[in-house]
Amino acid sequence: MTTQQLIIYTDGAARGNPGRGGYGIVLIWGKVRKELSQGYRMTTNNRMELLAVIVALETLTKDGLSVVIYTDSQYVVNSVEKGWLWSWVKTGFKDKKNRDLWERFIPAFKRQKVKFQWVKGHATNPENNRCDELATAAADGGGLLVDVGYEQGA
Repeated sequence: MTTQQLIIYTDGAARGNPGRGGYGIVLIWGKVRKELSQGYRMTTNNRMELLAVIVALETLTKDGLSVVIYTDSQYVVNSVEKGWLWSWVKTGFKDKKNRDLWERFIPAFKRQKVKFQWVKGHATNPENNRCDELATAAADGGGLLVDVGYEQGA
């Protein structure tokens, strides 16, 4: 019996770094596809890359799913896959940025069976390119939210 995998593509963008930012997400479950995006008035690229993954995982209503996340963020992939995140947790995130988001990421990550797959950004992957379109459109659009963690220096 094969277990169906949930495929997630994510991307984050910032217009200036820091600057207006946004994330884009494509979730694919069999033939079902869902797109999500949101813009922020002031943030960084790394925060949007990580927030995209967090929001995608928090969107899931079932636990224990087999999930593959495709991202062009080496920051996100390496932090998890190389175990840096767990070292940062042990040191209380001393001198590390984005603690607020990493602490939000951990419980969402632990609810699922997640594998990360790095993809080259702005290349030939149509779903990654779609996430980039969603992220940049969100950053350039109206209704921008406040990235409280960034603006309050978390």
